[in-house]
Amino acid sequence: MAKRSAVIDIGSNSVRMVIFEKTSRYAFHLLHEVKSRVRISEGAYENNGNLQDAAIKRSLKALDNFLSIAQSYDVRKTLCVATSAVRDAPNKKFFLHHIKEVLGIQIKVIDGEKEAYFGGIACANLLPETTAMTLDIGGGSTECATITDRTVDEYLSLNLGTVRLKELFFDHDDIKSAKHYIDEALKGLTFTKYEHVIGVGGTIRALGQAIMQRSDYPLDKLHGFTFTYDELVKFGNKILKADDEKLKQLGIKKERFDVIKPGTLILMKILERVECKTVTTSGAGVREGVYLHDLLRHNKDRFPEHFNPSVRYLLDNHTVDTHYANQLSSTAKTLFDLLSESFDIPVRYRYELSIAARLSHIGESLHFYSYHQNSYYLIKSALEYGFAHEQIMLIATLVRFQKRKRPTKSHQEVYTRLLPDEEVVIRLSYILSLANALLTHRPKNIDFHLKFENDVLIVKALHQPLYLASEAFKSLSSPTKLSVHFL
Repeated sequence: MAKRSAVIDIGSNSVRMVIFEKTSRYAFHLLHEVKSRVRISEGAYENNGNLQDAAIKRSLKALDNFLSIAQSYDVRKTLCVATSAVRDAPNKKFFLHHIKEVLGIQIKVIDGEKEAYFGGIACANLLPETTAMTLDIGGGSTECATITDRTVDEYLSLNLGTVRLKELFFDHDDIKSAKHYIDEALKGLTFTKYEHVIGVGGTIRALGQAIMQRSDYPLDKLHGFTFTYDELVKFGNKILKADDEKLKQLGIKKERFDVIKPGTLILMKILERVECKTVTTSGAGVREGVYLHDLLRHNKDRFPEHFNPSVRYLLDNHTVDTHYANQLSSTAKTLFDLLSESFDIPVRYRYELSIAARLSHIGESLHFYSYHQNSYYLIKSALEYGFAHEQIMLIATLVRFQKRKRPTKSHQEVYTRLLPDEEVVIRLSYILSLANALLTHRPKNIDFHLKFENDVLIVKALHQPLYLASEAFKSLSSPTKLSVHFL
């Protein structure tokens, strides 16, 4: 696959383009994103679905600019898909031929089930593993998929969309008919009970962002943000009753004023139908799904076991010494296995500790003397895919304070809703600090054995004395009665 690829998604409401760059076989990151509120479906639903001339002209101009941007990034592959408004349009052949003739770009019109599948594989690969239903409310249609063990099981499409309902009902202030229309469409939703729903698309992002801001959430990251169904309903009812000024006060952007109410109504009715309890906002959707379908085409549309694209990207781009990073992770896991029971640390935190160890020195690529701070900020911002917010903050926290005796109380207070018990964080931090100390001399191969007995960690050198390690250890303060003996 090309090193840099562009994916263009022509939706009913907006046309968007993302540019991804591969850093190794399956690792990638986002280079650029751009969107244009073309509203290609404008006027279509009131004209038998036909795309209108003004909307076609807007689309042509936006796509022309998109291709110019892609060229500036030296993109070698461009994948362009169109969804509901185009696939439903009786005059779609004219539109597709016109775009190809003028711009030379081939647009692939995908059916509703394929659109649902692409959204499903994006969520299955780029969010923490879970059993859930994905829900993508677009301008012309709504796509749903079910996920189990990172596999998309079922997928379907409903003729429910924000622009569709806006033009058919909300523009005429006929909310009663809109509700009836949604209820009729939901007869096609064969999925029954899903307590966890992953929301994709503009409606859920707008609502999730507003709920996040109103709750003083400590991490500014929408992808992976989880809130309760009750929170959504309480906020959604305020949206449905609000005028434009109130929508602004509620944190809704002006560009979404005319479609946020139809989207909210669809969302609330579907969540009620499947008896949802929690909602997670996904920043990944159809565009990421199209990219992953191409990237993972020889691997059944899923990453290899134990592979994470964000971790690999950070290692590819920022690790000065991969061998040392692996040694540090291995040593930290060994220490965890020896000490976790004595330290009373739940086994589930072993994974986060191992990732923190591997990424702990990535900040050296920016500046050596503040590497731990740089590593912290890189992890907070770029450890994007496959991790819950609680995992991201724990990993970042362990890395941030690896040169200190323990994390500060002020940091713990700010992120208290995302971090484990304070004592657990302190003890995990100590293990990472101890691993760093033991490898201070940066051996070619790990040259010591570790043994734990009677609350004593015995470090036995295999070759040369561990002088620097023993010196580094003196600056650490054990959170328990543990003592360390160097032999």
